Amino acid sequence: MGEATGDGIREAVSGNILQYYIYKSTKAVEFYRPIMYLFFLAQGLSFTQISILEVLYNLTTLFGEIPTGYIGDRVGRRNSLLIGTSLISLTLLGIGLSNSFLPLAGLYVCWSLGYNFRSGSEDAWLYDTLTDDLSEDEFAHVRGRGESAALAVGAGAAILGGYLGSIDLSYPWFVAAGVTSLGVVVLLTLDEPQTYKETATEELSLRRTVRIVRTVLGRRRLRSFLLYYYVLYAAVTYLVFVFLQPIFETVVLDLGIQQSQVETLLGWFYAAYSLVGAVLNYYTGAIRETIGLQTWFLVLPFAVGGALIGMYFLPVLALPTFLLIRGVSDVTRSFAGQYINDRVETLARATVLSAMAMVSGLAVVPFQLGSGVISDAVSPLFALGVGGIVLVVGATAILLWEAPIGDESIQH
Repeated sequence: MGEATGDGIREAVSGNILQYYIYKSTKAVEFYRPIMYLFFLAQGLSFTQISILEVLYNLTTLFGEIPTGYIGDRVGRRNSLLIGTSLISLTLLGIGLSNSFLPLAGLYVCWSLGYNFRSGSEDAWLYDTLTDDLSEDEFAHVRGRGESAALAVGAGAAILGGYLGSIDLSYPWFVAAGVTSLGVVVLLTLDEPQTYKETATEELSLRRTVRIVRTVLGRRRLRSFLLYYYVLYAAVTYLVFVFLQPIFETVVLDLGIQQSQVETLLGWFYAAYSLVGAVLNYYTGAIRETIGLQTWFLVLPFAVGGALIGMYFLPVLALPTFLLIRGVSDVTRSFAGQYINDRVETLARATVLSAMAMVSGLAVVPFQLGSGVISDAVSPLFALGVGGIVLVVGATAILLWEAPIGDESIQH
């Protein structure tokens, strides 16, 4: 009887993981990413105004992550994902219909709230689902495969988005809204993990939640990791996604490409961008076994920081640098999720993960404002070069204080 029950759990987990992969494939971000900031510039926004939009997004993340993570822990991970996905779909539609700064500012707040509901709950759902089958050690591997599926689909979406953007910069937003809404249908087929169902969520008061988060962040090595990845690395690399399109446009125009071809070329570049990420994400588990988390996090900030500095002096290096950062972005996020999940209790897992995202959202605000002003005064290339210096110097300082990755005992 016990064996039959175990087989039933494994079968349910397997089915949920397949649905998880399908859900990840509906995220649709690659439709609009190739033209996102060109769209904003076409609406008459300056780099400073674009930076203010990003600041509003992250301030909403700051104030919304803990409450939405708490809701996710109370009402269920799947229900939280449903709320977030619905909100994101409606927001994408609204952005495509907007043509000025103020409506976009309001929509950015809604956009961030949508991702608030998804951020901690998605990883918490996956980790608890794998725990049902005693396979939580596979989190980074399965998450990496999910990101790989999303990026593989995104490669085609990027080409289509670039083509649609060359016709009308609003079209990719409309298509993305439609595809994202399919995620709602997929989420309705998912089950809540048994591990979550057996947890006494009714005992999860707000006060107890705050106490759990404080206990987790009170551990020195986790604080070091929080600063190293969620603050420093995440903030600097976030700027890359903001300035990729204007820098790409500058580089290809300098190479003799006609202005009318920029959007289409961006679509193809984002396709390559997604495929590089898809391949690396597919092998997330193998990368972890071969290189190890400690070596990965030790080398990464210096490789990325050095590349950002180098491309200021030789702008054509921006193209391979963007591919490098895209390729390692989701792999690194999977590794960070594995590391934190292994050290957090099931009861408040979504809340703790949301707290990490909240801190990250706060940290990126001064980087966004500063980079926007620097870009308007000098250039986006110069702003990213400064970001590279900050990343290298900051990573060195944190490593001298406390190694962010260690082998302390794991909590379940």
